[in-house]
Amino acid sequence: MKKLVLMLVGLGSFTEVHAMMKALSTAASGMSAQETYVSTISNNIANVNTVGFKRGRTEIDDLGYETIQEPGARSSANTTYNVGTQIGSGARVSAIRKEFTVGSPQITNNPFDLMINGEGFFGIIMPNGELKYTRDGSFNVDAQGALVNKQGYKVYPGFSFPPNTSSVMISESGKIDAYVKGQTDPTGIGQLPVFTFVNAVGLKSTGSNLYQVSLSSGAPIQAIAGESNAGSIMQGALETSNVSPMAEMTDLIRAQRAYEMNSKVMGVADQMMQTVNNIR
Repeated sequence: MKKLVLMLVGLGSFTEVHAMMKALSTAASGMSAQETYVSTISNNIANVNTVGFKRGRTEIDDLGYETIQEPGARSSANTTYNVGTQIGSGARVSAIRKEFTVGSPQITNNPFDLMINGEGFFGIIMPNGELKYTRDGSFNVDAQGALVNKQGYKVYPGFSFPPNTSSVMISESGKIDAYVKGQTDPTGIGQLPVFTFVNAVGLKSTGSNLYQVSLSSGAPIQAIAGESNAGSIMQGALETSNVSPMAEMTDLIRAQRAYEMNSKVMGVADQMMQTVNNIR
């Protein structure tokens, strides 16, 4: 009889230890998810003044469940359990989604500063010929008169301004005209296209305010600005970041509280494990 009691006590201790270990791993997964949440907030705040920056939003999913009792399982010969028993195993970050809401215009009066007022991206030609995309329209001309971005990469499809250009006019549809000294009529430089995507949030961020096509984003759709859901172009203005410092600070406090609570759970679970070990 004494041996049976000892076996039952040992079994109960094992069950309790298993539950405590599960609590520790569940809380740890919650802390890891909140760490990623804080990292995303930190990146948003760091880029609050980055031209054309789009804030990231951390999305968290719950992990798998251990089913102890199936809902609807029989509780007796004639009755069933109305509610099941499932124990969750924590949380994980499933995605960090870019929010492509349009930022506010910052008027610069620089003729080469451009903003897309609506959906779409400018095309940027990389040195290897690859095409990348950006919302940052802080362009300029290089020594050869080509329209380039801050890194010196040419703006698609490639524009060259003649020498002695005194002023530049860029319409809402992206038509570029240059006024040359000594000439009355403007010189047509070309048409600046705007690219849209079926799933813009699927674009891959590569740094330097650039995005790369992915399988999730779909192929780029070249359009005339102001047509086919593409935004119109504003000359002499830049798009500010869509990050709201107040909203980010609110999210930061929420993430901090969640992290602290998960940490507290780990401490309690550890104390409970010590109590079980002392009893044994």
